[in-house]
Amino acid sequence: MTDTGDGQEDDPGIQFLARRLAREVDISVAEARGLIKIIGTDWNSLVREARFLKERH
Repeated sequence: MTDTGDGQEDDPGIQFLARRLAREVDISVAEARGLIKIIGTDWNSLVREARFLKERH
């Protein structure tokens, strides 16, 4: 596990998923990690919510 810098630890799979989501939807890695924490790791749900989040900003 690695330290994310925000007091949380993520396994490498979550880190990878957060970076991929951030890159694909153009949100921050921190925002992506937050979505993963709330939603889980279902890719379609993450992309949908990330796009919604981005549209609001």
